[in-house]
Amino acid sequence: MPKLSDSMADAVIVRWLKSPGDSFTRGEALIEVETDKATVVYEAEADGRLDSILAPEGAAVGIGEPIATLANGAGTDPPAAPAAADGERPNATPVARRTAVELGVSLHGIAGSGPGGRITREDVEQAAEPAGAPVPERPSAAGKGETRVVELTATQATIARRMAQSATTIPVFTVSADMNMQLVAALRAGAREEGAETPSINDFVVRAAALLLREFPRFNASYADGKIECYARVNVGIAVATDDALLVPVVHDADRKTLAEIAADTRRLAEAARRRTLQPEDLRDATFTVSNLGMFGVRSFTAIIDPPQVAILAVGGISGNAMTVTLSCDHRVVYGADGARFLSRLGELLERPLVLAS
Repeated sequence: MPKLSDSMADAVIVRWLKSPGDSFTRGEALIEVETDKATVVYEAEADGRLDSILAPEGAAVGIGEPIATLANGAGTDPPAAPAAADGERPNATPVARRTAVELGVSLHGIAGSGPGGRITREDVEQAAEPAGAPVPERPSAAGKGETRVVELTATQATIARRMAQSATTIPVFTVSADMNMQLVAALRAGAREEGAETPSINDFVVRAAALLLREFPRFNASYADGKIECYARVNVGIAVATDDALLVPVVHDADRKTLAEIAADTRRLAEAARRRTLQPEDLRDATFTVSNLGMFGVRSFTAIIDPPQVAILAVGGISGNAMTVTLSCDHRVVYGADGARFLSRLGELLERPLVLAS
């Protein structure tokens, strides 16, 4: 299993796109997996042929664990391994190890049913069930009616964990301001009349923010152990809502791209996010994020910082000529006056759309 995102520890195999015996070429889609950030398609890095599948659909597999063999590889599944002796490290998946800790179960003595005798989550759960244990009586749901338990996907669980981490570890302050969008609106209207490709409002915001991140490098940084790390590259994440999650594909080196290039990137990334065809590189290395809910009629809102980033810009809808933006900042890295200056300069740039379009 390759590492497909910065924070990935394991991934769930959603669908194999090739069957044993199928040949493939470099760049051809092999497998669809759900990581901690999104469901992505992994492509072949070289020509080859799939010999056998070691990890079936639905399995959670850790980074570096075998998921398949190629025809020129070992060619056969490894023999099943016996249960680990007390002095040995049990052969278990990362998910099984976490489940064992949660359930208070020792991995020693459990015979694994996975490839090569590896202990799976199901093995741990089965070992945790006492023989003949009575089924607990289901509590009455009369007060609330019947309830439905919804299991989070890997992506949703990661979002929940990272947002909780942000809320409990980052001292956040916010600053808001109204941007005058009259000239941006006029420029976009002129482009539409000429039949030209028209950048979105968000494209102008991303372009302006990217330029400002060079001017205000502390907003393009991270904080750890009393130190601030300022990044050399400006990679702007674009929050995209899908049916069941929030994805943040990345416009890499946004400060070096023209408005037209940013617009093309954001269209491609947003479409790929909705079609679930984002590639791993599309989700990596964001240094700042822009989240826009203006298309839903939202006037203003506050976005939660995605660690290890130190800021996120929330963009509301346009009322008259005014568009309200709110900047959430990590107070360990930047201060109120820094946020105010950032938004002041953002307003200046958005009132000069020809500069942004050049």
